[in-house]
Amino acid sequence: MFLLYVVDQTVKKLKAQTANVLTLVNITLGGFAIIVGINGNLNLSLLLIFIAALADRFDGAAARKFQIESELGKQLDSMSDIISFGVAPALLLYQGILFEFGAPGAFFTVFFIGCGAFRLARFNITENNGFFTGLPITAAGCLITLSFLAIPYWKPHAFIIIIVILSFLMVSSFRLRKV
Repeated sequence: MFLLYVVDQTVKKLKAQTANVLTLVNITLGGFAIIVGINGNLNLSLLLIFIAALADRFDGAAARKFQIESELGKQLDSMSDIISFGVAPALLLYQGILFEFGAPGAFFTVFFIGCGAFRLARFNITENNGFFTGLPITAAGCLITLSFLAIPYWKPHAFIIIIVILSFLMVSSFRLRKV
Protein backbone atom coordinates (compact mmCIF):
# COMPACT_ATOMS: atom_id res chain seq x y z
CA MET A 1 0.00 0.00 0.00
CA PHE A 2 2.80 2.43 0.93
CA LEU A 3 4.62 1.61 -2.32
CA LEU A 4 1.51 2.47 -4.35
CA TYR A 5 1.23 5.77 -2.52
CA VAL A 6 4.89 6.60 -3.23
CA VAL A 7 4.51 5.69 -6.91
CA ASP A 8 1.29 7.74 -7.17
CA GLN A 9 2.95 10.78 -5.56
CA THR A 10 5.99 10.44 -7.83
CA VAL A 11 3.79 10.27 -10.94
CA LYS A 12 1.89 13.38 -9.78
CA LYS A 13 5.15 15.27 -9.25
CA LEU A 14 6.45 14.22 -12.66
CA LYS A 15 3.21 15.30 -14.33
CA ALA A 16 3.38 18.62 -12.50
CA GLN A 17 6.84 19.30 -13.93
CA THR A 18 6.32 17.97 -17.48
CA ALA A 19 5.72 21.39 -19.03
CA ASN A 20 8.65 22.98 -17.18
CA VAL A 21 10.97 20.17 -18.25
CA LEU A 22 9.95 20.69 -21.89
CA THR A 23 10.52 24.43 -21.45
CA LEU A 24 13.99 23.74 -20.06
CA VAL A 25 14.67 21.50 -23.06
CA ASN A 26 13.65 24.46 -25.24
CA ILE A 27 16.08 26.87 -23.56
CA THR A 28 18.86 24.26 -23.53
CA LEU A 29 18.49 23.71 -27.26
CA GLY A 30 18.42 27.46 -27.84
CA GLY A 31 21.56 27.91 -25.77
CA PHE A 32 23.36 25.18 -27.69
CA ALA A 33 22.14 26.71 -30.98
CA ILE A 34 23.86 29.94 -29.98
CA ILE A 35 27.09 28.20 -28.97
CA VAL A 36 27.39 26.02 -32.07
CA GLY A 37 26.44 29.00 -34.26
CA ILE A 38 29.17 31.15 -32.74
CA ASN A 39 31.56 28.29 -33.41
CA GLY A 40 30.55 28.29 -37.08
CA ASN A 41 28.29 25.25 -37.24
CA LEU A 42 25.32 27.17 -38.60
CA ASN A 43 23.44 24.16 -39.99
CA LEU A 44 23.42 22.48 -36.57
CA SER A 45 22.32 25.78 -35.03
CA LEU A 46 19.38 25.86 -37.45
CA LEU A 47 18.41 22.28 -36.56
CA LEU A 48 18.57 22.97 -32.82
CA ILE A 49 16.31 26.03 -33.19
CA PHE A 50 13.68 23.96 -34.99
CA ILE A 51 13.86 21.19 -32.37
CA ALA A 52 13.47 23.90 -29.69
CA ALA A 53 10.31 24.99 -31.53
CA LEU A 54 8.92 21.48 -31.12
CA ALA A 55 9.68 21.51 -27.40
CA ASP A 56 8.02 24.94 -27.16
CA ARG A 57 4.94 23.65 -28.94
CA PHE A 58 4.57 20.73 -26.56
CA ASP A 59 5.27 22.54 -23.26
CA GLY A 60 2.09 24.59 -23.49
CA ALA A 61 0.10 21.57 -24.64
CA ALA A 62 1.40 19.56 -21.68
CA ALA A 63 0.55 22.35 -19.24
CA ARG A 64 -3.01 22.51 -20.54
CA LYS A 65 -3.46 18.72 -20.72
CA PHE A 66 -2.25 18.13 -17.16
CA GLN A 67 -3.86 21.38 -15.93
CA ILE A 68 -0.55 22.60 -14.55
CA GLU A 69 -0.43 26.11 -16.02
CA SER A 70 1.33 28.49 -13.66
CA GLU A 71 2.76 31.98 -13.54
CA LEU A 72 6.21 30.45 -13.09
CA GLY A 73 5.72 28.33 -16.21
CA LYS A 74 4.59 31.38 -18.20
CA GLN A 75 7.65 33.38 -17.17
CA LEU A 76 10.02 30.46 -17.76
CA ASP A 77 8.51 29.96 -21.21
CA SER A 78 9.15 33.61 -22.10
CA MET A 79 12.74 33.39 -20.88
CA SER A 80 13.22 30.33 -23.06
CA ASP A 81 11.55 31.95 -26.05
CA ILE A 82 13.84 34.99 -26.01
CA ILE A 83 16.85 32.67 -26.13
CA SER A 84 15.55 30.08 -28.62
CA PHE A 85 13.53 32.36 -30.94
CA GLY A 86 15.10 35.76 -30.35
CA VAL A 87 18.83 35.49 -29.73
CA ALA A 88 19.57 32.17 -31.48
CA PRO A 89 17.83 32.97 -34.81
CA ALA A 90 19.12 36.54 -34.87
CA LEU A 91 22.70 35.37 -34.32
CA LEU A 92 22.25 32.60 -36.89
CA LEU A 93 21.23 35.15 -39.51
CA TYR A 94 23.96 37.53 -38.39
CA GLN A 95 26.62 34.81 -38.68
CA GLY A 96 25.17 33.68 -42.00
CA ILE A 97 24.80 37.02 -43.83
CA LEU A 98 24.12 40.14 -41.76
CA PHE A 99 27.74 40.50 -40.61
CA GLU A 100 28.46 41.63 -44.19
CA PHE A 101 26.62 44.90 -43.45
CA GLY A 102 28.89 45.85 -40.54
CA ALA A 103 27.26 48.09 -37.92
CA PRO A 104 23.81 48.14 -39.58
CA GLY A 105 23.79 44.33 -39.65
CA ALA A 106 24.69 44.23 -35.96
CA PHE A 107 22.11 46.92 -35.16
CA PHE A 108 19.23 45.06 -36.84
CA THR A 109 20.30 41.80 -35.19
CA VAL A 110 20.04 43.42 -31.76
CA PHE A 111 16.89 45.31 -32.80
CA PHE A 112 15.16 41.99 -33.57
CA ILE A 113 16.14 40.65 -30.13
CA GLY A 114 14.87 43.83 -28.43
CA CYS A 115 11.55 43.72 -30.29
CA GLY A 116 11.19 40.05 -29.32
CA ALA A 117 11.82 40.87 -25.65
CA PHE A 118 9.27 43.71 -25.79
CA ARG A 119 6.71 41.43 -27.40
CA LEU A 120 7.19 38.75 -24.73
CA ALA A 121 6.96 41.28 -21.90
CA ARG A 122 3.75 42.68 -23.36
CA PHE A 123 2.33 39.16 -23.69
CA ASN A 124 3.15 38.38 -20.05
CA ILE A 125 1.24 41.37 -18.69
CA THR A 126 -1.88 41.03 -20.85
CA GLU A 127 -4.81 38.72 -20.34
CA ASN A 128 -5.11 35.58 -22.43
CA ASN A 129 -8.17 36.27 -24.56
CA GLY A 130 -7.67 33.85 -27.44
CA PHE A 131 -5.60 36.31 -29.48
CA PHE A 132 -1.96 37.25 -29.84
CA THR A 133 -1.12 40.93 -30.20
CA GLY A 134 1.65 41.15 -32.78
CA LEU A 135 3.52 38.28 -34.35
CA PRO A 136 4.60 35.72 -31.72
CA ILE A 137 8.36 35.55 -31.28
CA THR A 138 8.28 31.81 -31.96
CA ALA A 139 6.87 32.45 -35.44
CA ALA A 140 9.25 35.34 -36.10
CA GLY A 141 12.25 33.33 -34.92
CA CYS A 142 11.29 30.32 -37.01
CA LEU A 143 10.85 32.55 -40.08
CA ILE A 144 14.28 34.11 -39.51
CA THR A 145 15.73 30.62 -39.13
CA LEU A 146 13.98 29.41 -42.27
CA SER A 147 15.21 32.43 -44.21
CA PHE A 148 18.78 31.32 -43.42
CA LEU A 149 18.26 28.53 -45.96
CA ALA A 150 17.73 31.15 -48.68
CA ILE A 151 21.13 32.83 -48.22
CA PRO A 152 22.62 31.22 -51.36
CA TYR A 153 19.61 32.28 -53.45
CA TRP A 154 18.58 35.77 -52.29
CA LYS A 155 20.39 39.08 -52.39
CA PRO A 156 21.92 40.10 -49.02
CA HIS A 157 19.67 43.16 -48.65
CA ALA A 158 16.62 40.89 -48.57
CA PHE A 159 17.68 39.67 -45.14
CA ILE A 160 17.85 43.18 -43.70
CA ILE A 161 14.32 43.74 -45.00
CA ILE A 162 13.11 40.42 -43.52
CA ILE A 163 14.57 41.06 -40.08
CA VAL A 164 13.19 44.62 -39.98
CA ILE A 165 9.69 43.54 -41.07
CA LEU A 166 9.57 40.68 -38.56
CA SER A 167 10.83 42.98 -35.80
CA PHE A 168 8.04 45.48 -36.43
CA LEU A 169 5.42 42.75 -36.77
CA MET A 170 6.32 41.46 -33.29
CA VAL A 171 5.71 44.86 -31.68
CA SER A 172 2.74 45.84 -33.84
CA SER A 173 -0.79 45.94 -32.50
CA PHE A 174 -2.52 43.62 -34.99
CA ARG A 175 -4.40 40.71 -33.46
CA LEU A 176 -3.83 37.11 -34.45
CA ARG A 177 -6.09 34.26 -33.31
CA LYS A 178 -4.32 31.59 -31.25
CA VAL A 179 -4.33 28.08 -32.71
